[in-house]
Amino acid sequence: MAETSQIPQTPAASPLDTAAPLGGAPAAEVGELRRRIDRIDAQLAELLERRALLAADVQRLKPVGGFAGRDPERERALVAAMAERAPRLGAARLARIMAGVIEAGLEAAEEERGAAAR
Repeated sequence: MAETSQIPQTPAASPLDTAAPLGGAPAAEVGELRRRIDRIDAQLAELLERRALLAADVQRLKPVGGFAGRDPERERALVAAMAERAPRLGAARLARIMAGVIEAGLEAAEEERGAAAR
């Protein structure tokens, strides 16, 4: 059961480190900042898709899947680990974000399961 409370930590350095804030950017830099945000959003979309695919695999392997198979302890540990890496967002905001991510992944897995059953 200890496995559910342990979320693997990755090194703090990542490709997103190049997106360090520039502070009070003049209007000329707004375009560049938005391009950087767009690149991060593209990476985020790819990561969310990969996460949803892995979560669907987990749902297929669990005896009780879908929303009934959620693990609140694991979700709390996930949020706590993320809050350490993203202190500006904090645990409360990250909990809302991750609840949405988890629910969207479960919905997608259920839709796929329903389509496969037809």
